[in-house]
Formats: sequence, structure tokens, C-alpha cells
Amino acid sequence: MKPVNTSPITFQPKPIILANPRGFCAGVDRAIAIVDRALEKFGAPVYVRHEVVHNKHVVDDLKARGAIFVEELKDVPELPGGAVVIFSAHGVSKALQAEATERKFRVFDATCPLVTKVHVEVAKLRKENFEIIMIGHEGHPEVEGTMGQAKEGIHLVEDEAGVMALAASGKVKALDKLAFVTQTTLSVDDTAKVVQALQKAFPKIRPPRKDDICYATTNRQMAVKEIAPQVDVFIIVGSKASSNANRLREVAERLGAKSYLIDDADALQPEWVPPELKVGVSAGASTPEVLVRGVLDKLSALGHGDTVIAGGESESVEFRLPANLMA
Repeated sequence: MKPVNTSPITFQPKPIILANPRGFCAGVDRAIAIVDRALEKFGAPVYVRHEVVHNKHVVDDLKARGAIFVEELKDVPELPGGAVVIFSAHGVSKALQAEATERKFRVFDATCPLVTKVHVEVAKLRKENFEIIMIGHEGHPEVEGTMGQAKEGIHLVEDEAGVMALAASGKVKALDKLAFVTQTTLSVDDTAKVVQALQKAFPKIRPPRKDDICYATTNRQMAVKEIAPQVDVFIIVGSKASSNANRLREVAERLGAKSYLIDDADALQPEWVPPELKVGVSAGASTPEVLVRGVLDKLSALGHGDTVIAGGESESVEFRLPANLMA
């Protein structure tokens, strides 16, 4: 009889697969830089309408330096010379812009230029008497800002069921002059299905001249798609309030990787990521790289192997700061 081997089973540490690109996009970089520059130029307080980007760590850092975040402009006090007010990267409605002008705020607009592109598109379509259907998530600040570029003639749908309900409601009147736009941070795959449903329900609907889902959203989802089939667990570093971070988690989950969305390393539970499992890591477009590094360090401490970067699209997009802030 052969002796029983009582030695403990050992595992070769699995590498950590790190998505590229990940984290900050050009719009987020610009928005944070606008608040930074305003604090340098004017000092505290600087008022920011809504979280400038959806990341608690970024917001807390700016708060510590004198930024005050408000959801309503009525919460901004009257100050000599006018309060300094910044609109978040998600954009605002025309009504909020008018309110800020009426109250003589010194306004600096951190709206992502790719969101502004959709705003301009909506305004142009309405001027040409087109009715508009927006694909987006109800209640998201970007959707509220984009819908608020038109007083009427714009409808919101979130999914294929929403398209069917809108078609059955009879609310869409201009069937021959109808166009659609989208939120910039949606799931590429889900949006394609909604667009197909729109084209079936409204055969003459006009698409955007250029895809409204932004380059950063697309690139990050494509990188996760490449990695997810290779790993057991996928960790997305980002805020639960972040649309694009939530979409990354959903993409990974659909491709078979058990997926978690966490704010930072403190939220990473060791039982999720035993070292015998292969782990992928990515981050939403509002997530600082330092938070990603914290997660990688914790995974290493838990017994995981070296970090391997999975190649993806190289990004070189940069957006200028507002000229009135640089003067």
C-alpha cells in the first residue's frame, strides 16, 4: 500500500490581469482640473453643482480643499462679485444655465465636451422641428441635462420594453421627422439592441451623425470583454453612482466572470479572490489610478501573482480648459 501524501496542496499564484485602458478619461481629467484651477484662482469657496465626477474619493479631496457640492443652485449663497459656480462633467439643462446667469454667478462649465456635442445635437434637431428619442437611464444627471436642452418634443427610453411602450402610447407625433440620441456612458451592446428596437418601431428614425457613446466608454468595455473570458473573478474599481463603472461590471458578469464593483481596496473581500482564482481588474472613467494600485497591492498581499496588462486602445484625447478660467 502506497503511503498517503499528507502535504498541503499548493497553488501556483495566478497573474492579475489589468485592463488597459481604464480609469480617468479626458472629460474627467478636464472636470477635475477646472475645479482645481478655480480653487487656485479664486480660493474657497467654489460651488460645484452635483458631484463633479462620480467618485467619492475625488469629491472628498476637493471638499477638503474648499469645494462645496450642491444639488440645487438655490443652495448657492449670494456673494459679493458673484459666487464661483462650476457645472459638473455630466452637464446641466438650459433652465439651470439661465438660473445661473440670472443670479450673476461666475460660471465655469466642466461639462464633458462629448456630452456638450449631444446637447448641441438636440438643440439643432429641435430647431429643425425634429422630435427626439433619448436612450438613457432615468434620473442620471447627464440624461436630465440633455433632456433639458429642449422644452418639449423629447422622449426617454431605457430599454427595448421602453421603446415598445413609447410606440404604443402614441406620444411620438413626428414619425417622418424623428431622431435619436444617447447617453454617453451606456452599454454598447445593450444600446445596439435598443437602437434595433427603435428602427423597427420607427423605420424613419434618424441616427446621430457620430455615435454618442463616448470613446472612453467603448474602449473600457472592449478591454473588459477581452479579459473577462480569461478570468474567474473581475474587480471593477469605481463608484456605484457611476454609470460607466456599472456597465463594466455588467459586461464582465455577462461573459462569465463573477464580478464586483468596489470603491477601493478596503471594500475588497478576501473570500471573493482566493489566490487559486484568476482575477481581472479594471476601473470606471471617474476612478483615480491610485485606487486601482491599492486594489492590486491588496491582491498581491492575498497571494496573487504578478500583474499583467492586457493591451487595448491607446488613448491620447485631451480637452482644453475654459478660456475664461485660464485668463
